[in-house]
Amino acid sequence: MQEQQTLAIEGCTFIKGTCISVIFHNEETLYTVVRIRVEETNEAPVEEEVIVTGHFPRISEGDIYVFYGQFRHHPRFGRQYAASQFRKQLPNTKEGIIQYLSSGLFKGIGKKTAAAIAEALGEQAIAVILRDPAALERIPKLSKQKAKQLYETLRAHEGLEQTMITLAQLGFGPQLAMKIYQAYGEEAIEIIQANPYQLVEDIEGIGFGRADELGRQLGISGSHPARLRAASLFVLEQVCLQEGHVYMAEEELVGRIAELLDGRPSGAVDGQAIQRTLLMLSEEGKLVVEQGRCYLPSLYFAEKGIVSNVKRLLRQTAAPFAESEFLLALGALEERLGMQYAPQQKEAIQRALSSPLFILTGGPGTGKTTVIKGIVELFAALNGLSLDPARYQQGEPFPVVLAAPTGRAAKRMSEATGLPAATIHRLLGWNGVEGFSRDEHEPLAGKLLVIDEMSMVDTWLANQLFKAVPNGMQVVLVGDEDQLPSVGPGQVLKDLLESGVVPSVRLTDVYRQAEGSSIIELAHEVKRGAVPPDLTAPKADRSFIRCRAGQVVDVVRQIADNARKKGFSVKDIQVLAPMYRGPAGIDRLNKALQELFNPPSAGKRELAAGEVVYRVGDKVLQLVNQPEDNVFNGDIGEVVAIFYAKENTDKQDLLVVSFDGVEVTYTRQELSQITHAYCCSVHKAQGSEFPIVILPVVKSYYRMLKRNLLYTAVTRSKQFLILCGEEEAFRAGVAKQSDGVRRTALAEKLTAAMAPVVEVELPLEDANVGMENVTPYDFMSDESS
Repeated sequence: MQEQQTLAIEGCTFIKGTCISVIFHNEETLYTVVRIRVEETNEAPVEEEVIVTGHFPRISEGDIYVFYGQFRHHPRFGRQYAASQFRKQLPNTKEGIIQYLSSGLFKGIGKKTAAAIAEALGEQAIAVILRDPAALERIPKLSKQKAKQLYETLRAHEGLEQTMITLAQLGFGPQLAMKIYQAYGEEAIEIIQANPYQLVEDIEGIGFGRADELGRQLGISGSHPARLRAASLFVLEQVCLQEGHVYMAEEELVGRIAELLDGRPSGAVDGQAIQRTLLMLSEEGKLVVEQGRCYLPSLYFAEKGIVSNVKRLLRQTAAPFAESEFLLALGALEERLGMQYAPQQKEAIQRALSSPLFILTGGPGTGKTTVIKGIVELFAALNGLSLDPARYQQGEPFPVVLAAPTGRAAKRMSEATGLPAATIHRLLGWNGVEGFSRDEHEPLAGKLLVIDEMSMVDTWLANQLFKAVPNGMQVVLVGDEDQLPSVGPGQVLKDLLESGVVPSVRLTDVYRQAEGSSIIELAHEVKRGAVPPDLTAPKADRSFIRCRAGQVVDVVRQIADNARKKGFSVKDIQVLAPMYRGPAGIDRLNKALQELFNPPSAGKRELAAGEVVYRVGDKVLQLVNQPEDNVFNGDIGEVVAIFYAKENTDKQDLLVVSFDGVEVTYTRQELSQITHAYCCSVHKAQGSEFPIVILPVVKSYYRMLKRNLLYTAVTRSKQFLILCGEEEAFRAGVAKQSDGVRRTALAEKLTAAMAPVVEVELPLEDANVGMENVTPYDFMSDESS
């Protein structure tokens, strides 16, 4: 009857049964799949055995549990019971107590000791121990240490169950509830009731809105210090992460916080209370305030670190060489390559070789890759270095280090130069939880570092990169500042150029592709904020197909099908779109393109993850850095195998993706790390190039359509660009600049740091002002006089 009452409160059914087997258990997320033999339930009809899923600690086979939740239909595994809560049914027979206590859950308790406990304390032994741990003193040969461990283990399990039930009553789902319990343990409820806003700082996935609702229920409102503190940190973090700012002006931050709080039922606050809160947070080191600017500490010190290390690098000198020596080496390279560098490109190569830190920038087709190859080749020639990796012994550093933000950009760099290249994360030894292994204490090895696609590098990563560069290593940064800025906060490449302290060359002449390439012409027109009058006229390498938002999916499908029939593979064809939702969004386009390129068929394996179905042969995109597997955010791969739970020793479904020969295995719970890549966002495509780009542009994208986004999208195409949609939407996007410049202080701080020190001398007649009657003896102590 107790279960029925709890059910009425929770509004869900229950199943009570014995755990037959644990099919899957993830120690990190605590996601669990178990098979239960049903003993009692208010859900009918129910099979004799059911599969139960949910987030639980390790469940013991043979023990009895009560699960609360509801039945759901899994697309492949059928009917399953999704539990939001659970309770362990403590044994109430001597046999049950013996089995439970000797199950291995309690260290040092074997069957003999368990039998002694059951005999001495009876059928209610568990309840007796929890009520009075001193009762264990009556058990012969049970040491105080084992008795203490037994009691603490019982308390921990009881505490977890009660905490999970209470968190569910507070509105937290099982996954978030388990995160909270892992962070706070048995003190979770006490901490939440004392200060629900602590969740915003400590638990990923809990925003201010959820904490504020809890606060309102607990009577916390208005200008309560905990509420103001959480709101202040939440707003600053959200603005930096979502809008890319490194700091916020204090006045604007106060206004944004007030705007957030004024619109919530817990009540409005005044600006002075917010300012006092910011001051308190500053004193605690939770934020940094400098010249009226409010920073997250990590961004403040990252920006400061970039300034310090750029200054350090610029104060060095590159290895000198005579101009005649440079020209001789350049001529030999041109003869070997069968080409001739243009004057602007020669200047870029020469300045790069003579500068400790150098920036090469320019739009599409201006020859940045050609210049990179020239820099690398001539650096080796002028310094008497070999570029043959086979000439270097194992462990001996290769002199030239090439890197880029994404795997695909690194691969393009390697193909262009014939030398190995890596992602920046891999170069710096990123290992997830522990962070980066390369820094000022363990710097990079080599003599020349070249970083491509620098516009994609945010403030945090740039700081880590610069501090890992040792003295004596020359650095060349390459990028196009007119492309989309980094996803993370900052605009490092743009700020470095704007500061004027780093030597740089901007390539402006177009060389790439055949003369008259309309894709390159369109890109440069877009960059200037113009649209060519022949935008919709068919070209040899570019076309525009008019359609409305509701027609985009069908039109894109037809274009992709025609390209496939002409011999292009799915890897050659990339659809780009700026939004995930809506009738012309990435999600719908991916679904339609999957049906075109990889439809279901007899014998073809597939694995469902929610509403998404993955099949062998699917084109997929990696969404997070996974350095342990040598795969990084933005890498595109192919699903090459699927193994079902019954076929492997892990007893779980597995999906294998090949990223250019690097195979990575994902469990069902890890499928959120990938997505279909038939269509992807423009941001995700940055750093990559594709033979064919299909770019829908419609009015429903209006919020996202901006000049730098369209410029970045157009420049992803190597051979053919097919635009489809509404011409007026494209024109509106080109006319629309980004929503304000990102707030950073990097350029300003770099300029100030590198400004020459001006020594001001006082006029001679003023030097002794106020010292007329002073003699040297006035400065001597009594002991010395």
